[in-house]
Amino acid sequence: MGTREYEQDTTTRGGPLRVRTRGRAVLSNPMTNRGTAFTDAERRMLDLVGLLPTGVTSMENQCRRLYDQFRRTSTPLGKYLHLSAVRDRNEVLFYRLLADHLEEMLPIVYTPTIGEAIERFSHEFNRPRGVFLSIDRPEDVERSLLDYGLGADDVDLLVATDSEGILGIGDQGVGGIQIAIGKLSLYTAAAGIHPRRAIPVVLDVGTDNLGLLNNEMYLGERHARVRGQRYDDFVDHFVTTAHRLFPHAMIHWEDFGPATAHHLLERYADRCTFNDDIQGTAAVVLAAIMAGVDVTGHDLADHRIVIYGAGNAGIGIAQLVRERLVRSGLTQAQALARFHAIGINGLYVDDQPELMGFQRPYARTRGELAGWSVRDPRHITLEEVVREVQPTILIGTSTRGGSFSREVVQEMAAHCQRPIIMPLSNPTSRAEATPAEVLEWTDGRALVATGSPFGAVDHEGVRYQIAQANNALIFPGLGLGVAACRATRVTEGMVGAAADALAGLVNAYRPGASLLPSLADLRMVSATVAVAVARAAEAEGVAAEPLTDPVQQVFARMWQPAYPPIEAI
Repeated sequence: MGTREYEQDTTTRGGPLRVRTRGRAVLSNPMTNRGTAFTDAERRMLDLVGLLPTGVTSMENQCRRLYDQFRRTSTPLGKYLHLSAVRDRNEVLFYRLLADHLEEMLPIVYTPTIGEAIERFSHEFNRPRGVFLSIDRPEDVERSLLDYGLGADDVDLLVATDSEGILGIGDQGVGGIQIAIGKLSLYTAAAGIHPRRAIPVVLDVGTDNLGLLNNEMYLGERHARVRGQRYDDFVDHFVTTAHRLFPHAMIHWEDFGPATAHHLLERYADRCTFNDDIQGTAAVVLAAIMAGVDVTGHDLADHRIVIYGAGNAGIGIAQLVRERLVRSGLTQAQALARFHAIGINGLYVDDQPELMGFQRPYARTRGELAGWSVRDPRHITLEEVVREVQPTILIGTSTRGGSFSREVVQEMAAHCQRPIIMPLSNPTSRAEATPAEVLEWTDGRALVATGSPFGAVDHEGVRYQIAQANNALIFPGLGLGVAACRATRVTEGMVGAAADALAGLVNAYRPGASLLPSLADLRMVSATVAVAVARAAEAEGVAAEPLTDPVQQVFARMWQPAYPPIEAI
């Protein structure tokens, strides 16, 4: 129910803020401070007389002032630090500003700018946020989580990272706390999860980043990354402790290394955990695929899918699409036959020793490749796979910019009237192709979704709106749905329901229409996804809270960034 300084029911939209502190202490807490928006009566009630300029400012004018400052800041990192400073002063105002300009500010508080903020964490460190758990001090895990100041019924989410696979920039050690903070900003701005119902967590297990280890400013543990049994024991201690202290909370795994991410998802399948890199990415891409498949006029089972860069995200997409194929009536073997997965050493083949366990089901046998015309059987290229397979869906999660060449795209389009092509890698420089290129090379026939934001493309008199397969279209709503029904697990059915709800929000038949909703509609999208997830949870028997009126139950949980009534206690 809050902290010692104030009390508030964080499960309702407009509950009063009951403030216990007075004077400057009120202004120093970002959840009680509202700066120049305090009325004269509130200033006298909370002993703030003379501590602020006499003018009383509306929240709208506060946002206008801050937005002008944001626009005047010249660099993305500067804008990120400006918004962070606002959040540290006045959390309600920060979320109002973010909600009002979400599409513009999303690349600042999340990808791609947050990558630079993570790299600069130890140098730009100011006010601590989140919980820092060290593998060298496992005995402090419980105390650290409790010291955040929240009770057993006060937490819906913990976003946890070990920072090994940060946003394509790799191992970033303790700086990974910033990605957890960024995710929680979107949970709040997009889905209305109250900012005091979520905890960002970094699991500091060391780092293999020699630049950090040799930087005297680095704030994390100064040793190589711990792996193996000691690592597993530490993560297990965290999961067990977190679920004991906060029994209704979902743990959101973020930016773990590929092998670790799949291992944790499987190990804690009976707990309420979710991996956005695997399941969130898969759900938003499945939604775009289903919207595109509807336009092609062919069932999903009739499509042939090539995944280029089949790591965490790529195989996560394949697993969810495969599950959908099985639910449509195919056997597991028939569903797997629809996929060709390509990695750093070319097409996955079952005699490649470097393949990880989660990748092996998608490997082809040498017998299946008999008769293929390839230059080097030990490294079968994307171009060769496209020529031999004639795919109808091409997905890029490789981070290899420009790898969907004119030759690749035109070869695919020569055998497919409406090819579905998704260059999903971030940032823009690493996209496998640009939408303009794909549309030009296919005479406007391609159905396109990207990972990075791209503007509309004009081609032959048609304006094409480019779908951005951003996980923000999925994970905030999924977390809200889990919280609304207090789900005890996150099932494949719930993730699939999120994808279906998202796909149902678009009409991709119009010429140039996007395959996904706009990020400008995130609040509506998140609410729609949340209702679908909660209903799926109830259908699968994992909803602990009865769904008497799912729309109202979801809507009531969506916190609004507005100043609530104040009561002095």
